Formats: sequence, C-alpha cells, structure tokens
Amino acid sequence: MHSPTDALTLATLWHGLAIPLSRLLLSVSVGLFVGTLIEALNWTRAVAKIAQPLVQLGRLKDVAGASFSLAFFSGAAANAMLAEAYEKGEMSRREVMLSNLFNSLPTYFLHLPTLFFIAAPFIGAAAALYVGLTVGAALLRTLGIVILGRLTLPPLPKGCVVCRLTDTPRWDWRGALEKTLKRFRRRLPRMIFYTIPIYVAFFFLKRWGAFDVMEAWMAEHISFLSWLPPQAMGIIAFHMAAETTAGYAAAGALVQTGGLTLKELVLALLVGNILSSPVRAVRHQFPYYAGIFKPGLALNLIISNQLLRAASIALVTLGYALWG
Repeated sequence: MHSPTDALTLATLWHGLAIPLSRLLLSVSVGLFVGTLIEALNWTRAVAKIAQPLVQLGRLKDVAGASFSLAFFSGAAANAMLAEAYEKGEMSRREVMLSNLFNSLPTYFLHLPTLFFIAAPFIGAAAALYVGLTVGAALLRTLGIVILGRLTLPPLPKGCVVCRLTDTPRWDWRGALEKTLKRFRRRLPRMIFYTIPIYVAFFFLKRWGAFDVMEAWMAEHISFLSWLPPQAMGIIAFHMAAETTAGYAAAGALVQTGGLTLKELVLALLVGNILSSPVRAVRHQFPYYAGIFKPGLALNLIISNQLLRAASIALVTLGYALWG
C-alpha cells in the first residue's frame, strides 16, 4: 500500500501508468477497429451462423450472434460490435445487456488456457476439477441468458439472425476501410475521453490503498463461511487480498502438507473466486468498458456480469458441496 505522500517517480508513472494505459488503449482500439471492419465487410452473417440456434432460441438479434462468435477471439471486438449496433438504434438497451451477458461463455474460454496453466503447477489434479466447475458455471450463465431472452424479448421474424444483413459478404476492401475509418475516427475520441481519466483515477486509488482496504475488509468478514475448515480460510483470504496466483500458492502449500481434502480445496477456491471478483472487476474492467460503452451502461454491464457470475458459481459450488 502506498500513501498519498509517497514520491511519484518518472519510472513509477511510466511502468505503472503510462505503459499499462497504452496497452489498454491499443487493445480497445484494435477491437473497435476490427469489429467495425467486420460489420462494414458484412461478414456478420457468416460469423453469426455459428451461434444461430442459441441466438434464435433466446430471441436475440443477428449482431448478438456475431458478437458471441467474435468473443472467442477478442472481447473488445465483440463489445465494439454491440456498442456500434446500439448507437445505430439496431438494438435496445436490454438487448445490449443480454447480448453482453450472453458473451460470458466465449469470453471465459478466451482466458481458460491461462487460468488452467497458472493453477495446475500449484494445485495439480485439483486444477482440472476447479476449472471444469467454472466452465460449468459459464455454461449455466449462457443457458440462463437464453431463457431470460426468451421470456423478456419480443418474438423475432423467423430467420432473423441474418435478416438484417444483405445476402452475401462484401469483398470491397477499399470501400469497407473508408467506412470503417470514418466510424473509427468518430468513436475513438470518446473512447479516449472516458478511458484515460478513469484509468488514471483508478491508478491513484490503487496506489493510495483504496482497493487494499476494501479487499482487506472483505477478507476479515468471512465468518459466515464457518462450514469450511480453518485452513480453507487462508486460501480465501489470499484469493481476496492479493492476486489470484496468491490463492493458488496458498492452496498449493496446503496440498503439499495434506491440510485439506480435494473437495475442501476446490470449495475454498470457488468461494474465493466469488468473493474476490467484484472489486477486481470494477478496478480492471470499468476503464475498458467505459471506453466502448457510455459510462452508465458500462457500469450496468459490469454489475450485471458480476451478479450473474457470482450466482452461477454459487450454484455450482452448492451443487459440488452437496453432491460432489
């Protein structure tokens, strides 16, 4: 933790603020450009067909199907496509929120290899079980959004996954690039206008210990988890008060000493996952989301994603605790 009086050196600002912020802006800019280019080339039809059955069942628009498919490769491109459709009036606010939540499965798969290969060296065979359960939670989220869309969205004409698109993809690269650059130049300033000040504010909040205080408070108030053994509390506390790797390291130490059973270890990791995610989501995702969507919508999307994520992992945790 740093205090407000700690000296800020050029090296600290360069490595701690300028470089990460530049990477974030580059990532969001590339995603925005790619999403806009794909739409300009009218490749949305081909990409949307991958998710067509689920999209039709959930009464989602064609753009939601394309965004779902793109999310396997780039979350920024997927969100940029939704934001563009919303600004053009092709999607309502509810449809954008459901479509963004619908993308939680491919977005999770995008980070799945990293998650597994970080966890495996620490907790061995438990990594496969833990990751498998979190994949099950992601599948539950997707199924839940399909059902919610079916219940809350109006019926769409048959085949509407592709009905708003022309019959064939375009291969006019010059025209598509001109159209893309025009839209990109219009949206890029707003993205920079919101992202930079929000990211800078969060950098100083983190430096001054605001997030450490929040996470420490949460870590100290977990007495309601008394059904877990005391050793598991250490895993949960490390998971919340530090980065995820610290939780895996604590779990790995208990694996080596035999302090927990496999089931207790996995349950501790799942609970730590639920409790640590909200603060990290606001800290890491809000600047990124606010660069693509309007800040109010960005905050709603993050809150909705976290509530749905926590609920799905809680269901999986309960199921594993009772029947695992």
